[in-house]
Amino acid sequence: MKGEIITELKEHVPFTAGATAIAVLITAFLLIKQNLIAYASSLFYVFHPAHIFFSSIVSAAIFYKYKKSIFLAITSSIIISILIGSISDVILPYFGSLLFHLPTSFHLPTIESPLLIFSVAIIGSITGIIAKRTKLPHFAHVLISVFASLLYIFAYSTNFSLMTLFLIFIITTISVVIPCCLSDIVLPILFEKTSTTKIKKKKNETNLAQAWSK
Repeated sequence: MKGEIITELKEHVPFTAGATAIAVLITAFLLIKQNLIAYASSLFYVFHPAHIFFSSIVSAAIFYKYKKSIFLAITSSIIISILIGSISDVILPYFGSLLFHLPTSFHLPTIESPLLIFSVAIIGSITGIIAKRTKLPHFAHVLISVFASLLYIFAYSTNFSLMTLFLIFIITTISVVIPCCLSDIVLPILFEKTSTTKIKKKKNETNLAQAWSK
């Protein structure tokens, strides 16, 4: 299991780093050239569901790659994508902003718009099983997640300055890179291995019971 996680991380980390750098540069450019903050709230509710969609694609594809169970792949990817997406786009940016004394209000789309969030997670999971592609969806996942995290802070925070913008980029990088790699690679493999172990254990217990009955 450890070897599989390391292999997948090695293959996907360059896409993670590239997507993060591109998103930060694009956002910085838009902040300079356009009044992005005025549209941040509306844009967040576009990028956050998109983040969950691409996250569920990768999670389902990785899970299904190692265990051919459609039900478990869809279930695990829905849970992982929504949980990690909420942590990456909302919870970490929120507490990171508070840590740097940047007043921020709390908004969680999973509670405020559950039908939208669960729908995109289900569609993404099914897409991942069918498409069986992970690298480009992972790149899109990270890219969109950076935008979503930045937009959350811009939408629900106040009192911006050059220093706070620098701190926001730090918060966003931490909020995105670790959770995205966890949700796309580490957790699906752990879920798969855990479910496989339980099935094997149950099968061994059944065989043992049958042997004793004879």
